[in-house]
Formats: sequence, C-alpha cells, structure tokens
Amino acid sequence: MGMVDAIDRFSLIDRIKCHTEDDGFAGAVYSGLSRASKSLPCICLYDATGSNLFEAICDLPEYYLTRSEREILARYAPEMIRGLPDDVTLVELGSGSAMKTRLLIEALLDKQETLRFTPIDISRTALEGSLNELLDSYPNLEIVAVAAEYQEGVAALKRENSGPELILWLGSSIGNLTRLEAALFLENLRGEMSKEDRLLVGVDLRKSREVLEPAYDDAAGVTAKFNRNVLARVNTELGGNFDLQGFDHLAHYNEEEGRIEMHLVSVRDQKVTIEDLGLDVDFMKGERIHTENSYKYSLEEIDLLAKNADLRVEGQWFDQNQRFSLNLMAGQ
Repeated sequence: MGMVDAIDRFSLIDRIKCHTEDDGFAGAVYSGLSRASKSLPCICLYDATGSNLFEAICDLPEYYLTRSEREILARYAPEMIRGLPDDVTLVELGSGSAMKTRLLIEALLDKQETLRFTPIDISRTALEGSLNELLDSYPNLEIVAVAAEYQEGVAALKRENSGPELILWLGSSIGNLTRLEAALFLENLRGEMSKEDRLLVGVDLRKSREVLEPAYDDAAGVTAKFNRNVLARVNTELGGNFDLQGFDHLAHYNEEEGRIEMHLVSVRDQKVTIEDLGLDVDFMKGERIHTENSYKYSLEEIDLLAKNADLRVEGQWFDQNQRFSLNLMAGQ
C-alpha cells in the first residue's frame, strides 16, 4: 500500500491539445474591456489567488451555498444513490470540493465493493492537486481523471466506459451560465447519457434579496477582494496598471432576470493601460465591469429546464432552510 499503490490507482486522460489558458485570459480581457459595456467572464476570477479566496468565501457565514449543499449530501447521499446499479462510475464536472465528493464516495463504497471516480476539469493542476488524499483515504477507489472541457470529457469517457455513470454537477455551477446556455449544456450532456446514467445537479433557489446580496458581499470584504483580484491578475500577467482601490465591489440582485450580478465600479474618471495588449481603457466615474452572474431557479424552472433537455427530475432534496436543491435527473 502507500505511495506506489496510490500511483497504480491513478491515471490521467489528457484531451487538451494545446494549453492556452494564458492566451484565453488575454483574449477575454482584450475583448471584454474593449466593449462599451465592459465585462470579464467569471472564469477569469479563478487564478491561484482567486481560487484560494473563493475557498475562504465558502466558509463565510453569509455564503450559505456550500454549507447548504454539504448539509443535503450529509443527510441524503445514501438515499440519492439507492436506486443506482452496483457498478456505477462516479463522474464529477470540475475538480470540486473533496469534502462534498467524499460523502458520495463513501455512500457508493458502502453499496459496491470498488469505485471508479472520474473528475473532469480543464485544469490539469486542479485535477492532480486535489486527489491524493482521496486515494490515501479509500483503498478501493480508482481515479481516472480527464483534463478536458466538460462536454468533451464526458464523451471521451463514454468511448472508454460503457457502464452506468452518476454525473455530478455540484456547487450551483449551473448558475454561472445564462438560462439558454444552461439549457443547451444539459441538452448536449443528455445526448451522452445512457438509460442507466444519472445526473446530480446543484441548483440555488430563488430567495429574498436580503439573503442573496450579503452572500455575495460579505461584511469581512472577502468577496470584494476576490472580485478585485481579477484586476491584480491583469496587472501581474498582462502588464496592467489598475489601481485596485479605484474600483468598488458591487453585488446586486437583478430580480427580473433572477440572478445575482457582480460588478467592479470605477470610483472616478480614470485611464488604465494594459501594456501586453497594447490597450488603453478609459473609465468614467460609476462605469462598471460586469464580472459574474449567478442565476437562481424556482422549482418550476428546474422542472422546465430538465424537460427541455429531455430529462426528468427523478429525485429532489433540500437543506433545512429550503435555500438550495440537489436534483437527480434521468433521461425521459
């Protein structure tokens, strides 16, 4: 057992033909800050510093999402997997939270003798860095990690594994997509699923502004630091000269759209130069950079989302405060 045994139980399927993360960031910054309505895709928030700050956000009292989802899994994981075959493979979209994933791994290993776990993530670093503890903790666990975009990763797995899968899409990641994007993603994912496969989706529910806005604008200022960090990243990686104190963090619940929006708001008229892009950006006082959306759903909207993707909600579980939901979906 030990290190050699763990290495024998880990493999990586690499479907990334060319690692273009830096080019992708530069392109997103150039495109997003050249527009009249300035924006940056939320993936830009997650460099190493941003990822660490987000981990800290997950522990804040205002940020109920991670705590609520963990509560649901701790209470209901055995019930969620009760009807699955005894040879299911656990697939996770994203490298995820080891603490939440462990709850499902343990439930499945109570039900079946061995388990293959396949996390799919665009970041090789995220995949390799989060899995050693799992291998050490569970000797009957095999990990086959896939470095790929989610859709490509699921398709690659299907070419190599014809058995039943439980696919996890946790953490309200679906909320970072527009409603149309979420519908298209689920429809494409459904096209890769067999009759025996199941999809477990974490979805944050619609609720009052009084609960939502503090969750994205905490009293300690951690979320503000997380949001401003994208400007620090531009400075470090692209030769920018953003004054981080020249932008305020704003979290606003757009009730009509059913989404929390995060913005960076210029506190004065200012010009920013990004040398590596040859770009000068003028900001007027009050002008915003839109950095993130998090869409919230009603139960009816979840049912409709599934139905439009040729899926049905087979099981649904909630935390005790009815703020968050986990939804087990199967093909129609």
